[in-house]
Amino acid sequence: MIADNNAAVAALYGMIHPGASATATVRAVFFIDPKRVVRALVYYPLNVGRNVDELVRILDALQTADQNAVACPVNWKPGDEVIVPPPKTEKEVEQRLASNFKKLDFYLVKKSL
Repeated sequence: MIADNNAAVAALYGMIHPGASATATVRAVFFIDPKRVVRALVYYPLNVGRNVDELVRILDALQTADQNAVACPVNWKPGDEVIVPPPKTEKEVEQRLASNFKKLDFYLVKKSL
């Protein structure tokens, strides 16, 4: 969290929406990883409340994806199945076919962690 009393950061990151207000900033959340890479952005207009549960879900999904080399599907929550990355070699295809993963299609496979 930062205080932006002179709106310099808001202007730099495009957080003042034209027509909404000349001075009030749009609420935004930037997820920045330890390597200083922006991983996700969530912007909330002035007339829409924030959803802390969704912010926590995004953080959990980013951490889970990084720690397990998987993807988290839409509306994923901790404990839900994750998506296994597609195979890159014939050997990985054979391993995938022999696995007990939930196979939705050749390229779309889910598993529990």
